[in-house]
Amino acid sequence: MRSVRVIIALVLAGCGWVGRPVHAARIAPAKNVVIVTIDGFRWQEVFTGADRAYFKQSADGKPTDAERRFWREDASARREALLPFFWRTVATEGVVFGDPSRQSLVHLTNGLWFSYPGYNEMLTGAADPRVDSNDKKPNPNVSVLEWLNGRPGFAGRVHAVGDWDVLPFILNVDRSRLPVGSMQPVPSPRTDRERAINDLTDDLPGYWGGVIFDAPVMQAALEALRTRQPRVLYVMLGETDEWAHGGRYDMYLDAAFRSDRFIGRLWQTLQSLPEYRGQTALLLTTDHGRGATPQDWTDHGRDVPAAQRTWMAVMGPGVTQPGVREGVTITTSQLAATAAALVGEDFRAAFPKAAEPLPGVGSK
Repeated sequence: MRSVRVIIALVLAGCGWVGRPVHAARIAPAKNVVIVTIDGFRWQEVFTGADRAYFKQSADGKPTDAERRFWREDASARREALLPFFWRTVATEGVVFGDPSRQSLVHLTNGLWFSYPGYNEMLTGAADPRVDSNDKKPNPNVSVLEWLNGRPGFAGRVHAVGDWDVLPFILNVDRSRLPVGSMQPVPSPRTDRERAINDLTDDLPGYWGGVIFDAPVMQAALEALRTRQPRVLYVMLGETDEWAHGGRYDMYLDAAFRSDRFIGRLWQTLQSLPEYRGQTALLLTTDHGRGATPQDWTDHGRDVPAAQRTWMAVMGPGVTQPGVREGVTITTSQLAATAAALVGEDFRAAFPKAAEPLPGVGSK
């Protein structure tokens, strides 16, 4: 099974090859934050694009459609062909972590390297040995989404939507009372358009058990911005992981390309709405990596050491040194405190075991 725009205040100063962030001057917080995760999407494709060794050969020996679309001789051209918005906008206006050629690493701390432990780590700020499966068990830990929903000015303004039926358990909806869309991507639909998104989801084929296609999730997220106006929005995309498990490198790449296109549309929508324009921060990452060879790239988990490695990006005003960060190691667990810091909140004051925010983000 899967076994996993926005204004950022971010200054990265003097980061060496260490796993501990340094402190920087205070930066004015954003008003809103949006988090998007692309399940099981490898750092290899993020930083070097498609790999010709993974394409299946056609019967006539000619390049497949996927190879024609995404293969380029130059690695920079390949990654831009696959993720045009990410490389033309996010990486130029924001900060990207995880390129090993720049001595930049992002890694998980949970030791399991699959979905539920990964989402728990990123959203609660720390690994938990009790979260050791993808079973539908309510998360004993409080996520940054649940915590922010209890902060002044955020109550009723936190929203989540994803493609996996375990998401409501990851966010423990029975306790958190957060509105979470999953198999029905719009929770408690209010309008004809919201009901139509859920109807479309029901009309699509059930290709994977417990997982829906990304398209209705994307539409539900965009509609939430327009009609519900959350201050905190989390979007879980997952087709990359499903197609990878099926060994479909072509569909895996196409899902990544569509995820990138959605993030571009998300950013455009945010900039078109006065409630978000110039007031919103964006975080992008994944819940785990994958194998690093054509033989094991379809898998992840504790038996696939390469799956420990991930990537992360943040975008928005306040990034004084945009681009791919060099010489720094961070962890997926830093996302929770970072999301809170971006909107001026201190998650670690409530949960000291959570990892610190990324270097310089929302420093006080």
